Amino acid sequence: MTTLQPIAAASLSATVRHLNCGLWLGKSACNYHNARRLSSRGTLRRGFTVSMSAATEPVEVCVKASITTPNKLGDCPFCQRVLLTLEEKQLPYDMKLVDLANKPDWFLQLSPEGKVPVAKLNGSWTADSDVITQALEKKFPTPPLAAPPEKATIGSKIFPTFIGFLKSKDPSDGTEQALLTELTSFDNYIKENGPFINGQAISAVDLSLGPKLYHMEIALGHYKNWTVPDSLPNLKSYMKTIFSLDSFVKTMPSTEDVIAGWRPKVMG
Repeated sequence: MTTLQPIAAASLSATVRHLNCGLWLGKSACNYHNARRLSSRGTLRRGFTVSMSAATEPVEVCVKASITTPNKLGDCPFCQRVLLTLEEKQLPYDMKLVDLANKPDWFLQLSPEGKVPVAKLNGSWTADSDVITQALEKKFPTPPLAAPPEKATIGSKIFPTFIGFLKSKDPSDGTEQALLTELTSFDNYIKENGPFINGQAISAVDLSLGPKLYHMEIALGHYKNWTVPDSLPNLKSYMKTIFSLDSFVKTMPSTEDVIAGWRPKVMG
């Protein structure tokens, strides 16, 4: 459920409001009416009337805008991690799309370093997906997403080794093997401890790793004609499960954006 609203003139930024109802928790019910109308500026707006019990003020979050399609979510895996957390916790949020190639003044005022994601929590803007997701877990502990500290680093070496292999121009430099080693280790872990990193329930660690695996699959498939080998069935099953989650489908970037987003690193 979305509402598109102009935020700043001559910028790609837009606000998308997601109002999610925790029906599976048995705590709220949602009724909505979808109406389309043109604003005085000629902007298509989608309006919804939503009724929720125990309503929560939407969390404002700034994320990367698509570089291929106007008013669409971009390809930042750290932004998706925050959005996944909000979705899994069934929290309403206002998603502000930021054109990182032409950062508007309003965004730089709240994020001087010009980085995303940034979220407004407890009245102040907070940067860094680690800090944001931990703050969300503390403020909204249900459903719980925290994992034991010893599981927090499971799969954490996959993303940097993926980038090393993606950027590599030398087939014999060992970067592919380094990635395969990390993927094999994760495959073995999931075989013994799955289906998720923390066992039967999805956790914050999955929500961090999932977007990175999605980028790995698309970028390596496009630029290296490489896919996860069939010898890693547990990893492949894990990826399929994560990518099929409703929360993931709602927040994933387009294939075109992932490809375009990694092009500078590959071609540079």
